[in-house]
Parts: sequence; C-alpha cells; structure tokens
Amino acid sequence: MGAVHDGIHMIGDSFGKTMAGCSRVLCIAGVVALIAGCSMKPRPQIAPPPPVVVAMPATDFTIAAGMLDTWNAIGQILVRTDGVTYEGRAQMLGLYDVRYRGDRFLIVTRALTLTSERKVMTTRVAAVRQDGKPDGSAAAVALLGTLQARLPEEIRLDAAGVRGKKKY
Repeated sequence: MGAVHDGIHMIGDSFGKTMAGCSRVLCIAGVVALIAGCSMKPRPQIAPPPPVVVAMPATDFTIAAGMLDTWNAIGQILVRTDGVTYEGRAQMLGLYDVRYRGDRFLIVTRALTLTSERKVMTTRVAAVRQDGKPDGSAAAVALLGTLQARLPEEIRLDAAGVRGKKKY
C-alpha cells in the first residue's frame, strides 16, 4: 500500500504543481490583459480623407457680343492660329468643325436670350464633340482659352472697321 500511496501522492503533487503552474499563467495573462486594457488609450477616430474634387475643364464661356459678330471673329482667329484647320463651318448653325493638336471637335456659338438681368447681347461659345457633348480635351480647352482671350479685341477691331470683314 505504501507504493500505491506514494504513486498517488506523486500524481497529486504533479497535478498540484501543474494546476499551480496553470493558475500562475492564467493569473499573469489576466493581469497583462487588465493592464493592457487599462493603459491603452482609445484609438483616435481617423477621419477619412476628403474626396478629391476634380474641376472639370471649362468647355464654354460667354461673351458680351452678338452671335454673328462672335462667329465671324472666331473664324478670323481660327485662320490665324497655328495648328488649327477647320473641316467645315455652318453660319446658320453657328459652328466650326475644327482639328487642333490632333483632336477634332466643334466650336459652337449660341445667342443667349435677352433678359431683365442680361440686357446686352451675349453669346455662348462652346467646344463640343461630334456627338454634341462638351469636349474637355486638352486641345479643346486650349483653343477655347485662346478664343476667350482674343475674341474681345477681335470683335472690337471688327466693329471699328480695322479688320476687313471676310465672307465665310
């Protein structure tokens, strides 16, 4: 019986040591988790970056002038601008079919309605694709910029009779 008792005692001692070891590990893990939970600052809420706003290039502008004067002045500017060729034009439709920097698009003029706020004849000049949608290509935007910069002076010179009126 002494041998059995000694064997049980060994098992009990071993079990006790194992349980004590497990208890210590669990106790240490609990303390670490408790400390970690207490010492961690709450994560700051990181706001998502603001959405990137991409400005659409200007595909049109308005000018204080009649449509016919504007259309004629555009034609004069186009024939004097390097790299511009026009495939066709239609005065009644107020358009030029142009090719510039390898792109083909339409320059369209439209008279705007006179209103109580707008008492001066005003014309909208736009670059559109062949399907009629706005053309924001680099070539169209560049040519519109040229037209916008040069049209006021061209119209003024035409009105003063300095530029010879050309028949288109």
